[in-house]
Amino acid sequence: MKIANFSTLFSILFIVPVTFAQLKVGFYNNSCPTAETIVRNLVTDEFESDPTITAALLRMHFHDCFVGGCDGSILLNSTDSERFVGPNLSVRGFELIDEIKTELEAQCPSNVSCADIMALATRDSVVLAGGPNYNIPTGRRDGLTTNANGVFDLIGPTASVAAFLSFFGDKMLNTFDAVALLGAHTVGVGSCNLFEDRLSNFNGTGLPDPSMDSNLVANLTSICAASENPSTGLDRSTPLTFDNAFFGEIRARRGVLQLDQRLATDEATSSVVAQYAADNDLFKRQFAIAMVKMGAVGVLTGENGDIRKNCWAFNDI
Repeated sequence: MKIANFSTLFSILFIVPVTFAQLKVGFYNNSCPTAETIVRNLVTDEFESDPTITAALLRMHFHDCFVGGCDGSILLNSTDSERFVGPNLSVRGFELIDEIKTELEAQCPSNVSCADIMALATRDSVVLAGGPNYNIPTGRRDGLTTNANGVFDLIGPTASVAAFLSFFGDKMLNTFDAVALLGAHTVGVGSCNLFEDRLSNFNGTGLPDPSMDSNLVANLTSICAASENPSTGLDRSTPLTFDNAFFGEIRARRGVLQLDQRLATDEATSSVVAQYAADNDLFKRQFAIAMVKMGAVGVLTGENGDIRKNCWAFNDI
């Protein structure tokens, strides 16, 4: 199915106020008025020494929200938790979340949830990388369960576009949202084991993936042979800057992951990719909309859930 021109929809999507459950912007204004400042300052300190923290926090936030909802369950470090299963084994950034939580507990004990810390820290890291600044409704509470098996249902780098859109659609995220959220790969990093088959033996042919630019094939082949456990930026032009360059890259057959490349050519998403590639502001605004929507997936509010004292463990009962 072809997608209509996005510009006819954008102004409506962006200005309509939406309330997600009991989340609201400024939830901690009275109970912990310095909460968002504390988060921002500590994320800034981390970003200054490691700008790849943006990619790390985005991935952590995505993987949390898409497995049982945005409840901070990915932060739990018990051996049977989501944190130590499948693709989550390479998620990082936990130390920063713990550092923020420690400071917030000193200022406002048992007040700010780990799920909210993750959402706020992710937003702040995106801003520092050049991405959009957007208000985040807060008031999430932390989950009381973990779902390790659910991690295996996360969408993978070789998925079809149909499966990708269905996966996001199940969370009430439309095509514009889904493509914008995958645009986070503009600061993403991929291990060579996620795409090496595209370089030399695509689908068992003994040849590179014909949809990948030949110069990129040569470049990635060199990178992947150069070290143990090699990885590379998913945006080959501005890997540490949050912008729309990723969309231009995949339109030029320079997508590193197979799913990324498919977005540029599939009938269901190619027109959205083209619009984001042509308009950086449009991409950033829709990314902000999509992040707020995603951040409300499966949230616990009110009396549900808990406010963990340590993000890595359930509270003692």
